[in-house]
Amino acid sequence: MAEQHMDSDTPVFAIAVAAQLAGMHPQTLRQYDRIGLVVPGRTSGGSRRYSTRNIEQLREVAELSAAGMGLPAIARLLHLEDENRMLRRQVAELDAALRTERENRPGARVFAAGSAGVIPVPGGRRLRRSAEVVLWRPGGSRG
Repeated sequence: MAEQHMDSDTPVFAIAVAAQLAGMHPQTLRQYDRIGLVVPGRTSGGSRRYSTRNIEQLREVAELSAAGMGLPAIARLLHLEDENRMLRRQVAELDAALRTERENRPGARVFAAGSAGVIPVPGGRRLRRSAEVVLWRPGGSRG
């Protein structure tokens, strides 16, 4: 049998277990799913399956609700947290790609073109601000 990768987003808990872990009634979880507040994964048969992240969200909803925050505000907060998590993941992926690119191009050079002609610019060297300079990297930019 193939080994599956499990993380905090892997849907594993049935609604009764998720409700118990979150300290809520299963009907509350169904209502939150209906209004899009905490949306669990689904099995091929349509049964709800909650992840550990869903359980954390349910607990957060309970805390914020007890503190007097309304469900629309809580939904917005959860959405912003998800967006923040996604953006942080993208930044980490871009950092890794940049690191890999730098490691794979150790001899890459940068050239400056100005009134004195074209000259290589050693890494870390700063050019005079008064010089009109155009930087060029062999292979062009990748975007």
